[in-house]
Amino acid sequence: MEAIANPRRRKILKLVWTAERSAGEIAAASDVTWPAVSQNLRVLRASGLLSERRDGTHRYYRVERRALGPLESILRQMWAADLGRLKQLAEDEAKGRRSRR
Repeated sequence: MEAIANPRRRKILKLVWTAERSAGEIAAASDVTWPAVSQNLRVLRASGLLSERRDGTHRYYRVERRALGPLESILRQMWAADLGRLKQLAEDEAKGRRSRR
């Protein structure tokens, strides 16, 4: 959970979700410095969420979907809680509009 708590790491996972990407491609899509991207890649690799393939001096990354399996129920619960909060906010706003009329 700690590894995916960071929005930049989630963005990296999204980038490599459907296709392997080079470190350069990942860095080009990021809004932070190369050292920051490298550090985030390192955290994701250490957590088992990314795998790395080396080809000469190039490094390629891809998501390890099986590693996300144990997190699925937690992520679903978080999503359900967020939807519940969104529903409550929408209902509260609608009530506020009706009372102002």
